[in-house]
Amino acid sequence: MKFKNILILICSVCLCSGCDDYLDLVPEDDILTIPKIFETRSGAEQWMIDANMMFSSLTIDRRGNPAFVGADEYTANAFARTNYVFTPFYIADGLQTALSPLGDIWAYNGVYYYIRLCNTFLEHIGDVYNLRAGELENWSAEIKALKAFYYFELMKRYGPFVLVPKNIDIYAPIEEQRQLRSPMDSCVQAITNLLDEAIPYLTPLREKDASRREFFSKEGAMGLKARVLLYAASPLFNGGISPYKDMKNKSGVDLFSKEDKEKWRIAAEYADEVIDYLEARGYKLISGTNSESTPLLNTMRDLELSLWAPNFQNSTEAIMIVSGASDLYQYVLPRLGTKSTDPHYSGVLYGVLGTNIRMINKFYTANGLPISEDKTWVHGDGYGMAQERDVMYTNVIPLGTDVLALHLDREPRFYATIAAPGLYWQRGSGSYNRLLVDSRRGQLFGLTEDRIDPRIRQNITGYYVKKGTRSDFRTQEYFTEINKFKQGATVYMRLAELYLIAAEAWNEYEGPNGAHRDQIFNRLNAVRERAGLPTVQVSWGEYGINPNKFNEQVGLRDIIHREKTIEFMFEGHRFWDVRRWGTAIAEGWNDKPLAWVVLGETWQEFFNNGQGPVVVWDDAYFNPARDYLFPIKSEEAMISGIVQNPGW
Repeated sequence: MKFKNILILICSVCLCSGCDDYLDLVPEDDILTIPKIFETRSGAEQWMIDANMMFSSLTIDRRGNPAFVGADEYTANAFARTNYVFTPFYIADGLQTALSPLGDIWAYNGVYYYIRLCNTFLEHIGDVYNLRAGELENWSAEIKALKAFYYFELMKRYGPFVLVPKNIDIYAPIEEQRQLRSPMDSCVQAITNLLDEAIPYLTPLREKDASRREFFSKEGAMGLKARVLLYAASPLFNGGISPYKDMKNKSGVDLFSKEDKEKWRIAAEYADEVIDYLEARGYKLISGTNSESTPLLNTMRDLELSLWAPNFQNSTEAIMIVSGASDLYQYVLPRLGTKSTDPHYSGVLYGVLGTNIRMINKFYTANGLPISEDKTWVHGDGYGMAQERDVMYTNVIPLGTDVLALHLDREPRFYATIAAPGLYWQRGSGSYNRLLVDSRRGQLFGLTEDRIDPRIRQNITGYYVKKGTRSDFRTQEYFTEINKFKQGATVYMRLAELYLIAAEAWNEYEGPNGAHRDQIFNRLNAVRERAGLPTVQVSWGEYGINPNKFNEQVGLRDIIHREKTIEFMFEGHRFWDVRRWGTAIAEGWNDKPLAWVVLGETWQEFFNNGQGPVVVWDDAYFNPARDYLFPIKSEEAMISGIVQNPGW
C-alpha cells in the first residue's frame, strides 16, 4: 500500500484553507515538523480539520458518491454523467473497472491517507501543552469515531480491508509495508472497538459547541455503531455470499467466517439500546404538523421536515448532522422556463435527475401495501387514466380530472417524495406556486426540444424528485433562500433508521413470533404511522391478498426491506442495502429503467397510449459474480500484493 511521506503529509495543509494556520505556528525557524504542530492546541485542532476533510466528501458530496446515483433510484441522460460529473451512474450502467475504479477510496490519497492523519493525531495529541480540561479525551474520541467511519467506508465497498492500528514508518522495508487484508470479523471488531472507546467521551449533539459540530457527537457515533453491526450481520458480510465465501488473504487465512446468527442478536440489542438512549433524551420522529389544509398535506409536510435540521437545530429526528450542504437540489429541481423573465425560472436549477417506474412501483397503496398485494386496488397495471374525487387529495391531485391511475390511491410518502406528471407540486407558498407537473413536450416541466439529445440537459423520465427539497421556497428564489436557510447542515442519519435496524435484526434473529415480536412491530409501525399508514397487521390482515405474510420470517423480511427502501429512497441507503442483502438480481438491477414518452405532446402520447412505460436509458448491468464488492485498483493490488476481490 502506498503512503505519502512525512513532507507531503505535513504539506497537505496547502490543499485546504487552513494552511496559513500551520505556518503561523512556527515563528522561530522555517522548519515545520509534526512535533511542532502538536505543541499547541491550534495546531492539533487544524490537524483534526484536515483529517475530517474526507468525511465531508463521503457524506455531503452527492455527485461523486455512488450511494446517491450509483443504484437505480435516479435516472438521467448522458449530459448529466459527463457535464455534471455524475460518474457513479456508470456503476449502475455496468461500467465499473479495476483499472480506474469508480468511487475508489482505497488508492493513493484515499481513505488510508486520512486514516494515517487520524493515527498521527492519536499518537501526538498527548504532547499538546495547552489543551483545556477534557479536550484530550474528547478530541481523541472524535478522531477515533472518525477513524471508525473511514474503516466502515472501506468495509462497505471492499469487504475485508487492511487494518492500520498505527502508522508504518515510511522507511520500513517494503515487506513490512505490504500488509494483508484482515478477516471480516477482525475488521468489524476494530471498528466497534474504536467506537466503544470513543462514545463515553463524546459530547451529545445538542450540547456541542458550534465550532465542534463538524466532528462526531455521541448520538452520531452510537448510530454509526448500530449501522455497522447491522451490516456485519447481513448476508454479504456475515459468512459472505457467492463468490466471496472462500476468499483468503495472501497468507491463506479465510477472509469470511461461517455465517453466525448471533450477529443479528448483537445488532438488535444495540439498536434497542441506542433507541432507548435517544428517546429518553427527547428524540422522536417528526410529526404533528397542523398548518396545512388537509391531513394528507400535514403528513407530507412531516415527511419533508424529517430531512431538515437548519443550523443543527429544530429536529427531534436527526441523530447525525453533517457540517456542510449538498448541492443536489440544483440537479433535481426543474428550471421551468428558458429566460429570467419567466415567473418560475432559475438559471442555477437544471432538472436533469429524474426517477423511473421501478421506484414509482415501490411505494405502497393508500392501504400500506404493494400494489400487487392490495386486494382493493382497482386500477390494474395502473397504465390507464382515471379520476380522483376524494377531497382528501385536494391540492395534491387535480380532482375530477383524468390522471394516470398509477398515481392514484398511493401512500403519503409517494406524494411527498415524487413529483409525478399530472399531479401538483407546491413550489412556494400560496396557490400561485402550486404547479401542475406537466411534463409533456413544450409544457412547463417538459422538454422544449423535439428529440432526446445527449448534448443538453433534459429530464428523460417525466418524473421529478421532491425528496430533500423544500416546498416553501419558490423555484425562482430557491438558490438564494436555501443557502440562507440551511446554514451548512445536512441530515445524515435519522431516528427512523434505528427503528428499522432493530426491526430487521430481530426478525432475522428469531422471526416475527419470537420474544421480541412486539419490538419488531412497534418499531416498524412507528415509521408507518408517521407516514400516514395503517399498521403492518391491519394493512396485510384486512387488505392484503396474503393476510398472514407478516407472521412469517421471509414475508416480514420482504416487508421490512421494502419499508427501508421507501422511507429512505434517495437518501443514499439503497445502493448499500441491496448489496448487503445480496438481492441485486431480484431487485432488477439488470433491467433497463422505464418511464414515459417525454416527447409526447398529449397526455395520451406521453403515457404511451396506455401500453405501459418505455425504456428511457439503454444501460443497466449487474454481475453477481463480481459487483457486490468494489475492485481494488489493479495497479494498487499489484504494487501492494493485496488480494483482489473476485471477478476483477
